[in-house]
Amino acid sequence: MGKSRGHLLRHSFGSLRFFSSTTATTTISHSREEFTDLCLRGHVKEASNRFKSEIWSDPTLFSHLIKSCTLKKSLTLAKQLHSLIIASGCSSDKFTCNHLLNMYTKLGQHQTVVALFGVMPRKNIMSCNILINGHMQSGDLESARKVFNVMPERNIATWNAMVAGLIQYEFNEEGLRLLSEMHQLGFFPDEFTLGSVLRGCAGLRGLRAGRQVHGYVVKFGFELNLVVGSSLSHMYMKCGSLKEGEKVIISMPSRNVVAWNTLIAGKAQNCYFEEVLYQYNLMRMAGFRPDKITLVSVISSCSELATLGQGQQIHAEVTKTGVSMVVSVITSLVSMYSKCGCLEDSVKIFSESKDRDVVLWSSMIAAYGFHGQGKEAIKLFERMEQENLEVNDVAFLSLLYACSHSGLKDIGMEFFDLMMNKYGVKPRLEHYNCVVDLLGRSGCLDEAEALIRSMPVKADTIIWITLLSACKIHKNADMAARIAEEVLRLDPQVSASYVLLANINASARRWQGVSEVRKTMRDRNVKKEPGISWLEIKNQVHQFCIADKSHPNSTEIDLYLEELMSEMKKCGYVPDTASVLHDMDNEEKEYNLTHHSEKLAIAFALMNTPEGAPIRVMKNLRVCSDCHVAIKYISKIKKREIIVRDASRFHHFKNGKCSCGDYCLSFNHRKLFNKGELRLLFGFRPSVYMVQQQLGDHGWLANESLPLIPE
Repeated sequence: MGKSRGHLLRHSFGSLRFFSSTTATTTISHSREEFTDLCLRGHVKEASNRFKSEIWSDPTLFSHLIKSCTLKKSLTLAKQLHSLIIASGCSSDKFTCNHLLNMYTKLGQHQTVVALFGVMPRKNIMSCNILINGHMQSGDLESARKVFNVMPERNIATWNAMVAGLIQYEFNEEGLRLLSEMHQLGFFPDEFTLGSVLRGCAGLRGLRAGRQVHGYVVKFGFELNLVVGSSLSHMYMKCGSLKEGEKVIISMPSRNVVAWNTLIAGKAQNCYFEEVLYQYNLMRMAGFRPDKITLVSVISSCSELATLGQGQQIHAEVTKTGVSMVVSVITSLVSMYSKCGCLEDSVKIFSESKDRDVVLWSSMIAAYGFHGQGKEAIKLFERMEQENLEVNDVAFLSLLYACSHSGLKDIGMEFFDLMMNKYGVKPRLEHYNCVVDLLGRSGCLDEAEALIRSMPVKADTIIWITLLSACKIHKNADMAARIAEEVLRLDPQVSASYVLLANINASARRWQGVSEVRKTMRDRNVKKEPGISWLEIKNQVHQFCIADKSHPNSTEIDLYLEELMSEMKKCGYVPDTASVLHDMDNEEKEYNLTHHSEKLAIAFALMNTPEGAPIRVMKNLRVCSDCHVAIKYISKIKKREIIVRDASRFHHFKNGKCSCGDYCLSFNHRKLFNKGELRLLFGFRPSVYMVQQQLGDHGWLANESLPLIPE
């Protein structure tokens, strides 16, 4: 019996040994999963404490802890972990060291990366690739090139790191040369290579090079790849070939959010703002949720179209999407509300924002300037300085613009000196444009001309036209003729110089001279842009041109205007027929003035909006002197706030006054509006960002605007 019991005991222990082996394997597997899960959830300390023995027996587990530190972006934890790795004796392990290099690179500790790479006993291609990425991330392109050049062996990731880094810092041509070199050495580009190179072509606006890369895309079978397809479409659109870019997107078998964003942003960059809103709606209907990139493009399009209702709907979408605290989105909203005439909303959004970068501050400063509140812009700039933000050239451009639109000549000149002497910001041509505008408005024409001729950057037509407009304001015909020659020498197709010369002749009633200028414009095929005003009512945009009969309610609008003008005249309004530079009788001139596009738009708004509701009208050109006075009367008679955005600024009309303080009229020729007494004298001013080329809606001398900074 004892023998039998001994046999049973051995059998039992044998079974126990077998069972224990299986259980141990299962336990190890479960432990590893639990360890990995803790690391993924960022519980670095808990994972390292609970599984210390497992980590020390298997150093590869350090990689999970390193990745967790990287995701948490915790430098303190990273250093503690590094110390633990050294204590474990694994600091010479190539695999672990590469993970440490990558961690410090992503944490922005470039000096640590360089030092660690220097003491690594064993390095491989991955080590060098990580170091190249680290150099690129810190902007040290020369060190990246040195590492790349001495590498005895490279892989596709090496080439990708160099190409992407060079193109990121706009060394686009060098990046394209590397593509050619890697191809010659037998390396075939992958989707990351092609994506980077296509961004380089977009940066160069190199359509020809982009088409060659398109050949690579087809040759290596990436034409259906979503990443490459989106980059290819982006390249075409950046190069101005919108149709080719759209064709690439349409040919994709499926789309993701990136592809939709590429199409929407491309249309926005090419000024197809209505199409942006259309594509956005299609994107939503296709079941895609917009992200911050989508929303910035769409908000910017609402801003350009000045469609407040649609902009407010997109703002609601921003809140739903959860990107209301993203700085780029906030900046777009500040700009959108400002350009739609809602400065208070811009101020509210800016005030509620927590993280502000220099672009957001600059956008708010520009908003104040656009609405003629130069002093508020200056206060905001002073707050920006107190925040110790790095003030850049964009911030100063916004500030100079605000001073220019508020008549703050001396303060503006002080800021121009501050920009150069204290902050070391080198003025661009746009800054000089603002200064010339400041000087021109205040009558310092000789000083303005001297600045243009002495500045270190080459003058363009815009800055000369700005001075030419100032000559018109201050009736300096001799200088105007000289400056007009400068404009025509640079570009004989710019209509502004012809129109301003014609205006000088028309002011003197020299109609033959006007006819000669008109003939020259026709002979040279110089085109002008008619005045157009529009407004949004119940999410529908209504557009008007001078003497417009195309609107379905044109008859009712004419009758309403006739009654309105009669009421205005009883209150003291006198049409400024002297500003109509056509050889016609006074009755025709008065009819011409009555049917300016902004008056038609305001009449339509008065007919179709509730009493007391504010009216917002947008115009592509400068508001003429007569309309400016007329709208003041309308605002007082109808007890309405009327907000008009013209080519250069906003005018807030309320109780017979304008927020610009009549600064939109020249200093020497302001209209006096006091108890029915009205003295009308002609004059107009230059704009900083939009050059006022012609004179409102006065017949063929319709205003045309040119952007100062072309997109």
